[in-house]
Amino acid sequence: MTLLNILTPWIGILIPIYLTLYYLIPYLTTYRPLARYPGPFSAKFSNIWLGLSARRGQKFAAVDWAHRKYGTIVRVGYNHVSIADERALDTVYAHGNGFLKDHFYEAFIVGTTGLFNTCDRVDHTRKRKMVAHAFSPKSIGEFEPHMTRNVERWVGQLDRICSSAPPQAAYAVMNAMPWFSYLAFDIIGDLAFGAPFGMVTKGKDETEVQLVAGGPVSYAPAVEVLNRRGEISSTLGLLPALRPWAKYLPDPFFRQGMAAVQNLNGIAVAAVASRIDAAEKGTSMDLDRNDLLARLLQGKDAHGQKMGRKEVTAEALTQLIAGSDTISNTACAVFYWILHGERAKPGTVIPRLQEELDAAIPSGTDVATYASVKHLPFLKRCIDEGMRLHSTSAIGLPRIVTSPTGISFDEAHFPYGTVLSVPSYTIHHLAEIWGSDVEEFNPMRWDRLNERQKKAFNPFSYGPRACVGQNVAIMELQIIIGTAFRRYEFELVQRKLESHEGFSKKPQECWVGIRRRIEV
Repeated sequence: MTLLNILTPWIGILIPIYLTLYYLIPYLTTYRPLARYPGPFSAKFSNIWLGLSARRGQKFAAVDWAHRKYGTIVRVGYNHVSIADERALDTVYAHGNGFLKDHFYEAFIVGTTGLFNTCDRVDHTRKRKMVAHAFSPKSIGEFEPHMTRNVERWVGQLDRICSSAPPQAAYAVMNAMPWFSYLAFDIIGDLAFGAPFGMVTKGKDETEVQLVAGGPVSYAPAVEVLNRRGEISSTLGLLPALRPWAKYLPDPFFRQGMAAVQNLNGIAVAAVASRIDAAEKGTSMDLDRNDLLARLLQGKDAHGQKMGRKEVTAEALTQLIAGSDTISNTACAVFYWILHGERAKPGTVIPRLQEELDAAIPSGTDVATYASVKHLPFLKRCIDEGMRLHSTSAIGLPRIVTSPTGISFDEAHFPYGTVLSVPSYTIHHLAEIWGSDVEEFNPMRWDRLNERQKKAFNPFSYGPRACVGQNVAIMELQIIIGTAFRRYEFELVQRKLESHEGFSKKPQECWVGIRRRIEV
């Protein structure tokens, strides 16, 4: 009689016993010091509660709910504690604390690590040195013409939509969310790969994919692929045991998500290959072009070594994700909240914003220059308030405590190996920090920020691993939002902005009426 035949009658008993011991023993031993912190019951033993929240695209909302139910310090996973206190940003993310990125980020790696997903401190320092020069003030200034060309095409399409309004209709109606995505993808394509993806011109979510360098080229919906990639990677980052089996699971979320990971990498492979191959053949797309890819190819580490093609592709992919997903989501959300604020209190937001823009941008200008909008105070307040309310980077970015003696925060102590995070969405929505109007769009709050509010505002993360491209992001947002409200009148159609979260939080749709403004 085989062992399998002997065990078969007992499997119904052995599996529950195994699972109980698998989750219970670490709870009673390794992670016993975390037992004092409240949280959802299943989160005491596993990451299943957090992983299922990510699977639903609502991790930020689940963590926020947990804090509102259980308090400031909440156990959201078997070794993961979330701290909804702006002071914890220094504890968890500041320079010199020695914390590492959690293994969560490994789910975002495809072949070669990039600046975003490397968990090794030495590797991160090396990569950041090579990438940072691409975002120097001089480099950022040279990016503007690439942005302007794409915004000009975008404006042309919005003008076309305006002209399509039915007779007697005051506005043409459109879903603005896809158009923000098309624009952001085309801009980052121009900056990171040497040419826009052509989405604005086509009015369509489509771009080339090459799964391996030199392989066949196909086409994929890049925006959809990016969304699926964020969802699957965030979920598998929290449920790593599923990673080897994900593409075999019956839930299509996992199969489609794994395909999206490969397709997204294929977009970067195709774009980088096209640029480098063209340069090597001496065609017009040479490496002297002032853009991100040129900077990445020129970058050197402390030993004078440049990146290889795989590493350049990984970094270009990082810029593709950061420069398209986060910008499109943030731009759309800021756009929505400006319109929402005007609808809630007519005459208090848009007239003031347009008065400021009209004074700064000459009549007849299609696209705002950065010089004309970068110092506009009310525009900046509107963008900051929109980023606070939406929190595109909404999740608490997980870090591992590496000190052998652990780390303390107030009276709480977290031992070596604990994963800590500070949830941006929650600290951006705490009434004790922002006041009783915390859920309202109030750009004037930025005139009188107290020290606690200044500390709590965290749209680009914090410390040595904060977003390296945040200055480019702000520049892009100011040009896009400034151009839109200088050129058009809008009417908000939908009542509420619904969001879905992959790695970043994305508005699902944003329906508005649009028409050209009468020139002033």
